[in-house]
Amino acid sequence: MNILVGILVTIHGLIHLMYFGHSARLFELQPGMAWPDGSWALAKLLGVEVTRFAAAGACVLAALGFVAGGVALFASFGWWRIVVIGTAIFSTALYVLLWNGRTQGLSNSGLIAIIINLGILVSLLVVRWPHFSFQ
Repeated sequence: MNILVGILVTIHGLIHLMYFGHSARLFELQPGMAWPDGSWALAKLLGVEVTRFAAAGACVLAALGFVAGGVALFASFGWWRIVVIGTAIFSTALYVLLWNGRTQGLSNSGLIAIIINLGILVSLLVVRWPHFSFQ
């Protein structure tokens, strides 16, 4: 079970790298997708270029956190849980702050990541699942 959960956590982290590439304008995830340019919290305050740069860096940090948590789980390190919890909270805040404030195109603005993060948080904090023998 720890291998399956570790793979899912790691993949979730690697998907954050797709948003890094998009925000850094290395590629376009979808034609015309402007994320994170219209961020309700940051775009007007920081400007579009700085918001993109901040989004790219934050996506890399989130990816590193989830991958580190997944690898720690593979290696049976007990601290994987706190890393994944912290990263899920960080990632959720990231996508909420970078949201454009519109209900259209939510799936392109990180809604799926937020739902996955909430699932992670509920399973780890409320249900306390999964519980491995090495913890």
